[in-house]
Amino acid sequence: MLTDTHTHLYSDHFKDDFSSMMQRAFDSGVKRLFIPAIDSSTTEAMYFLEKQYPDNIFLMMGLHPTSVKDNFKEELEHVKKQFSKRNFFAVGEIGIDLYWDKSNLENQQKAFKAQIQLAKKYQLPIVIHCRDAFDEVFEILESENDDDLFGIFHCFTGTEEQANKAISYNMKLGIGGVVTFKNGKIDTFLNKIDIRNIVLETDSPYLSPVPYRGKRNESSYLTFISKRLAEIYELSEKEISRITTQNSKDVFGI
Repeated sequence: MLTDTHTHLYSDHFKDDFSSMMQRAFDSGVKRLFIPAIDSSTTEAMYFLEKQYPDNIFLMMGLHPTSVKDNFKEELEHVKKQFSKRNFFAVGEIGIDLYWDKSNLENQQKAFKAQIQLAKKYQLPIVIHCRDAFDEVFEILESENDDDLFGIFHCFTGTEEQANKAISYNMKLGIGGVVTFKNGKIDTFLNKIDIRNIVLETDSPYLSPVPYRGKRNESSYLTFISKRLAEIYELSEKEISRITTQNSKDVFGI
């Protein structure tokens, strides 16, 4: 069994073949799929998917950094309201993104910190989005670092030093399609990272692994990521599946 720890199944990219896409995932051994929130606009779609596949789909709740706008306090209230009504498996995806807009850093920092504290309140993991913002993310993690801080550094694409720093904050590294890229770089040092710190993800419909790079990603393609990790760690794909799924259980508690 494989676990996709990060997939945006509510994306419009799947609207024409959702059922067959899900069946391909199941046929590939991907039986556990964790869905991050973006903002209030994705909430109802997430609930609908959960009702369709209650044994396979597990939901997070949070405010994505690129959705931190002038109304971010209202969006954070929406997140808190959802937590008051039901259970989730993580607070995510949350973090800092300076790729598109550097002018909104202060509000992103406030939203990130508030949601880390929300995760601690509910004793849940966080799932971090970090783009062009390692220093800024680490600064927040340092300020919030304690025994209650844990989670996943989603779509990790940093250096070996940054990998070890993320792990020092009790984060697993979410490894996706980038590990299959010739210029992805993380494959050059990943074997130095204990596999107990690794979970698998697709981030579908984005970041498709080779041989589908540049095309729509889907959870069944997790097998290509697993295969590449088997080569890097010199383990069988079965072992990669077993270990990384157990790692995901350790994080999400299910």
